[in-house]
Amino acid sequence: MDASASHKPELLIVDDDPLITDTLDFVLSKDYSVRVADSRAQVKSLLRQLDTPPELALVDLGLPPTPHRPDEGFRLITDLLAYSPSIKILVLSGQSDEANARYARTLGAVEFIAKPCEPAVLKGLLAKARRMAEVEQTTAKTDTGIIGGGMAIRKLHEQLVQYASAPFPVLIEGESGSGKELVAQSLHRQGSRAAKPYLALNCAAISPTLVEPTLFGYVKGAFTGATTSRSGYFEDAHDGTLFLDEIGELPQELQAKLLRVLENGEYQRVGETQSRVSNARVIAATNRDLRQEIRAGRFRADLYHRLSVFTIAVPPLRDLGDDKVQLRDHYATVYARQSGVKPFQLDRQSMDLWLRYGFPGNVRELRNIVIRLTTKYGGQVVNSEQLLAEFDWEDAVPEATSAGEAGDFKASIDGARKLLQTQKGFNLDQALKDLERSYVEAALDITHGNLSQAAKLLGIHRTTLYSRMQNYSAAEEER
Repeated sequence: MDASASHKPELLIVDDDPLITDTLDFVLSKDYSVRVADSRAQVKSLLRQLDTPPELALVDLGLPPTPHRPDEGFRLITDLLAYSPSIKILVLSGQSDEANARYARTLGAVEFIAKPCEPAVLKGLLAKARRMAEVEQTTAKTDTGIIGGGMAIRKLHEQLVQYASAPFPVLIEGESGSGKELVAQSLHRQGSRAAKPYLALNCAAISPTLVEPTLFGYVKGAFTGATTSRSGYFEDAHDGTLFLDEIGELPQELQAKLLRVLENGEYQRVGETQSRVSNARVIAATNRDLRQEIRAGRFRADLYHRLSVFTIAVPPLRDLGDDKVQLRDHYATVYARQSGVKPFQLDRQSMDLWLRYGFPGNVRELRNIVIRLTTKYGGQVVNSEQLLAEFDWEDAVPEATSAGEAGDFKASIDGARKLLQTQKGFNLDQALKDLERSYVEAALDITHGNLSQAAKLLGIHRTTLYSRMQNYSAAEEER
């Protein structure tokens, strides 16, 4: 690699076809520092070797061990955003039906590109994604990104003001994409440690064997490859803030060591007997229910109580009501300015759809939808058909209120009563599972296997339908 290459933005390309990866490497290596992987497993191994995450990722959906299905590609999108929420993911795939494109965007991909794609078009889309990342980095320096004036957001702001300068740990709870890291950054910036270091570690995106040396450091010869001594995050953070994302993924053997630091500030580098002291403030975040993890024996109760001196629950976007409009207007202004166009507007029907949509991908999904609408309809009024094309599912489920539906329900109750009176060894759980599966299979038959349409017909989220289908397959394998 020449000296100038170190200044190029990092681009991760993931595809199991070496002809495609070689071609893309040749075409894009002039403008990007390209790294190539052919599977999720190889991506995880590669990321562990990098000091900083790549800015951009160009990924295929059809990856081993299921190259003819999009499952691994979808999982990879989730993995990459868990590792680095700021990474811009572009999907380049031959599995380019609209359902796959919508779902990839819901998960957090900023673009979906059908194969084959002209090099000039691909370069333009990558350049746009990079500009998008630069705008977000600039905005983040002056803006917490926590937009809204509703009750839930007002409570969040009040907690930030109350907890920002306190020396005690904070536990941030919330769904993926809801903005937990923004909350952590805001706590640091608004507090007395704002001028001190802020370091972040995603516990789900690093090998369990590397967590301890990363957090606590190590001495020369402590393990194979430790050719020099190195400080860890607790030492580097010093009097600043250490953000531990996805704390529920922390290996149990390290939970005791983290507890010790929280209790008295003491820790040891790997391979060292000398105790050191850190004054870093710990902020942790999780999308898991840690109380449930405690009951299951996967998380220490004493560590939970140490981490949750203060607890902040980040609300999911579906609960924010009119704040979804403020968020849309905020991002529309930011990205319209970046693109040199006027912000788009929504007509009356589209506005109603926007408020009804649940945004399963939370703020991350909303932001990406705004980016696409700005690109397609900058300065225009977006109608309901154009807006629905960006949504992955219909949030509204019609209620069964007609007399005919009520009669059908009564008939079902009568039938169940007769069945229970005549059948011995009846198993309610199995009966419900069989009934559920029959409805799922009927919906898939009616929609010719289209998961998005079948989910709408059933009144459930597409990911819920997909998860249940996986459960059916697992049950069959066990039999």
